[in-house]
Amino acid sequence: MPYDANLLEISVEALAQRIATADAPLQLIDVRELQEIAIAALPNFQVFPLSQSAEWMATLPTQLDPHAETYVMCHHGMRSAQMCQWLTQQGFTNVKNIAGGIDAYALVVDSSIPRY
Repeated sequence: MPYDANLLEISVEALAQRIATADAPLQLIDVRELQEIAIAALPNFQVFPLSQSAEWMATLPTQLDPHAETYVMCHHGMRSAQMCQWLTQQGFTNVKNIAGGIDAYALVVDSSIPRY
């Protein structure tokens, strides 16, 4: 899937602020592998490993709210960018890629999160 230059992104600093101040539930998606989640994860993220997309692709659009404020994370931001593109193609209207992924979050926002 080619990278979309029009993809909306959010910095990890802005994400942390958004999570802290959200007045409505945010839709948080992590597309990393389960073994990556076991090393480092953020609370309240739903896990949909990109490598297992065949298992969730048909039902995910009905499981999630296509108009909710949605943030997608991976390790560095590439797999999540692919997921953001796919969600947008499915009619999701408010999707942002978390720039730098959990690695950037661990570096900039919360150093207690393990890096790998």
